[in-house]
Amino acid sequence: MADLVKEVMTPGVVAVRPDASLVEAAQLMRDQDVGDVVVVDHHQVIGILTDRDITLRAVAEGADPLAMSAEAVCTRDPVVIGLDHTVSAAAVLMRDHAVRRLPVVEDGQPVGMVSLGDLLAALAPGPAAG
Repeated sequence: MADLVKEVMTPGVVAVRPDASLVEAAQLMRDQDVGDVVVVDHHQVIGILTDRDITLRAVAEGADPLAMSAEAVCTRDPVVIGLDHTVSAAAVLMRDHAVRRLPVVEDGQPVGMVSLGDLLAALAPGPAAG
């Protein structure tokens, strides 16, 4: 059983600049087959932008996705976790903050993502976790 976040996370981060348009972010999500991107400024995580954010906070409000930036719509100052934190600590953070994914950082820079599914697989390996 994996004990540390670095053992269960997905390495690498799909990221956009704060000034990226929502169209640019959505195209990146499509091309990378992900539902979220990390908004990064000067190598630091400043937000998370999900496909749901784009839909509810921009498109549903009638905003122009070409003119609106990722920074304007993302969830600012997301909860993050370090590489050497435990899987249990990640689960507690997710529960306490009602999130399904956490950017994993090293020295403040994003290095991966850990999802609720990653944690379930680590905490309860076997067919039930899938």
